[in-house]
Amino acid sequence: MKKVLVPVLAATFTLSSFNAVMAAPKESSKIKSVEFLGMDAPKTQQEKAELMYSKASVKVTYNDGTKKTVPLSYETLFKPGDVINGKIAGVTMNANGQVMTKSNGTPYVSTAPDMNSLMKVPGLPENTYYLISHYESMPKNENGLENPGTMSLSTVKMDPSTGQLTVVDIKPIDFSAVHGIWKPCAGLLTPWNTHLGSEETDPDARAHEKNPAASAVTNFMKNYYNDSTITGNPYYYGHVPEVTVDAKGATKVVKHYSMGRMAFERVKVMPDNRTVIYGIDSNPGGLFMYVADKEKNLSAGTLYAAKWVQTGTENGGSANLEWIKLGHATDKEIQKFAERTKFSDIFDATDDAVKGKAEGYKAIKTAANGGKVEWVKVKPGMKTAAAFLETHRYAAYLGATVEFNKMEGLDFNEKDNKAYVAISYQEKTMLADPTAPADDIQLPKISAGGVYELSFKPNRKTMDGKKINSHYVPVSMTGTLIGEDLAAPDADGNTANVDKIANPDNIVFSQDMRTLFIAEDSDKHENNYTWAYNVDTKKLSRILSVPGGGESTGLQMVDNLDGHTYLMNSSQNPGYVGYLSGLPFMGKDNK
Repeated sequence: MKKVLVPVLAATFTLSSFNAVMAAPKESSKIKSVEFLGMDAPKTQQEKAELMYSKASVKVTYNDGTKKTVPLSYETLFKPGDVINGKIAGVTMNANGQVMTKSNGTPYVSTAPDMNSLMKVPGLPENTYYLISHYESMPKNENGLENPGTMSLSTVKMDPSTGQLTVVDIKPIDFSAVHGIWKPCAGLLTPWNTHLGSEETDPDARAHEKNPAASAVTNFMKNYYNDSTITGNPYYYGHVPEVTVDAKGATKVVKHYSMGRMAFERVKVMPDNRTVIYGIDSNPGGLFMYVADKEKNLSAGTLYAAKWVQTGTENGGSANLEWIKLGHATDKEIQKFAERTKFSDIFDATDDAVKGKAEGYKAIKTAANGGKVEWVKVKPGMKTAAAFLETHRYAAYLGATVEFNKMEGLDFNEKDNKAYVAISYQEKTMLADPTAPADDIQLPKISAGGVYELSFKPNRKTMDGKKINSHYVPVSMTGTLIGEDLAAPDADGNTANVDKIANPDNIVFSQDMRTLFIAEDSDKHENNYTWAYNVDTKKLSRILSVPGGGESTGLQMVDNLDGHTYLMNSSQNPGYVGYLSGLPFMGKDNK
């Protein structure tokens, strides 16, 4: 986001919202429904510059007919740069386990926290938990090189009487076993209690090969390994990392090469613990599905890409989805390719259309090559390498739809068998373009973007008639909650309707509250917001405001952590890690 930051004012924090729920006597009546009562957009300069805050509330209706309204509030766990147990939050390490510092000895600190995974790990003391947090970007090193990304592991204590969380320790996670972490963005806690993250960009291997000395990957690896002679390898980055944590706080990290290489956002593991659905945070980008060979094990599987078959243009558009198999592989197999393969081993490529046509190349358009059309041909024996190391190029090559504009977070509604996916901008490659190599998506321009609903059916077939071994195959996609562009900016400078979502990014769904939570990364709203959208009543409520210039990030829905409920929510630039308090616990004996 390119905005001018406004001063951040201190906020007063209280536990009143927690006490309002938790101090009430327990009775056997169960919650029937919740309704979020939204807050106004910030109006005063103080509100616009305020520390992340909420003036929203939640109305709880019980089965016996009684109601209770509880205020919500935002609680900060820490800010990047805070010292916790003698350690600084938001720092990064090099491959030797040393905190990376500036020439004056002070550490580089990220101002861009993102994803959170608050987890309960067997063997920890009572009311003690771990929190994994992403930091999407680090300041550039003073020598001009790219700084490695980072994740942190925090130790969190809960006050069981109020639900208040406190971070008592923090440390960066070691990624030296996987060549460091490249721009980690969104993620989730898996059903098997590991953290599944993302690397948000896939460095262009073709451009790197033309000039490796000047590439960002080379600069990154020189810095990470403290080795000025190193040449980078783009195929090490653009993957899904998985982090396992034990009771002693030891972490084990792998990257899932068999899930493809692309600009990952939030992947979603479906209830079968095998199928994973993900959109890609690039323009243009595609929609992908991975079906693992075994439950709770993402080290081997089959990768598919979607084909958009448009059926309508209203309210964000609609389409049926067909699927193209890209290939089957294991992590180890693709990692070996990554270690020894360069772009020209996989593809013949040219930007010359005359040559491309004459020599039987295929025209494609992806986020690589500067988003320009290129002509490519897969070399003999390299289809597997193409599918898993050049996933977007190969998907476009086979005819999958690579035209979505920043497809972001995705989550699943188990009761209705529906998923929700955010698309930040409905523009550029999502509009009609008769000059493009492919033009599957032809929709009206909506710069504010929107949230789309996916429907599923089991055991579908690919476009060439091969069975897909999953009960969670998306078969249609339709706009469900769409932003509204303004013809002219309003008095506060908003260029999209301030009472509707704009440029949705992170999304998570609460199964218990039947509510989709949506975080914005918008240049259309002067302040970004987090929203609550009830999928039954269709009510949209603004529940949190981020300081001007900041992005709402890091959503995680924790419906039940030892009888308490949390919506984890961070922000970038300015950076905060925290959660929304006051949410009701939807289990028994909760009144």
